[in-house]
Amino acid sequence: MPDTEPHKTEKNFLQRIRTYFLTGLVVASPVGITIYLAVAFIELIDRNVKPLIPAIYNPETYLPFPIPGTGLVFLFILLTLLGFFAANFLGRTLIRIGEKILNRMPVIRSIYNTLKQIFETVISENTGSFQEVVLVEYPRRGLWAIAFISGENSGEIQSKLNDDVINVFLPTTPNPTSGFLLFVPKKDIIHLDMTPDEGAKYVISAGLVDPTILPVKKDSNAG
Repeated sequence: MPDTEPHKTEKNFLQRIRTYFLTGLVVASPVGITIYLAVAFIELIDRNVKPLIPAIYNPETYLPFPIPGTGLVFLFILLTLLGFFAANFLGRTLIRIGEKILNRMPVIRSIYNTLKQIFETVISENTGSFQEVVLVEYPRRGLWAIAFISGENSGEIQSKLNDDVINVFLPTTPNPTSGFLLFVPKKDIIHLDMTPDEGAKYVISAGLVDPTILPVKKDSNAG
């Protein structure tokens, strides 16, 4: 009996240390990774934009130390001014002339028009893209996957199919930026109440994190 107590105490101590370590890891990891990605993004922008800033407008010219985020601020100001310029008559005219030139280049034309349409769709405030989370049977009947409705289908694909289909983006785990474009019959889609953010968390965590756990319903016959 005297030999068992020290061993049990040591085991409990090690379990507490393990619990504290894992708790610290859970608390620190998201914060650390978020800070790391934010710093890496700022450094990437600074590295590519700072060389383009005229020395007279670069505050680092007058200071003995670098200022993180200078390139990001300059890029924000530049894009804002570009948007202001593109919104007036002269800017729209120049953009139309530039697009006419690009549309005469076979390969460049396809790339430009595709990217333009994607950015206009994603940034537009009126679009409903990726605002609805659904379940689709994939990769076969009986297996279900989370997907996002990307838009209505009313083009050639719809005209060649017998069913009324809708465009669905099926993200991959754990990287939701890649995935598959599926044309799914509307009758085969199950609409979910979860938000796009909740759906993305579900996909990224490979199902480990379910932000939409519903409370257990009480049996009406019980009690």
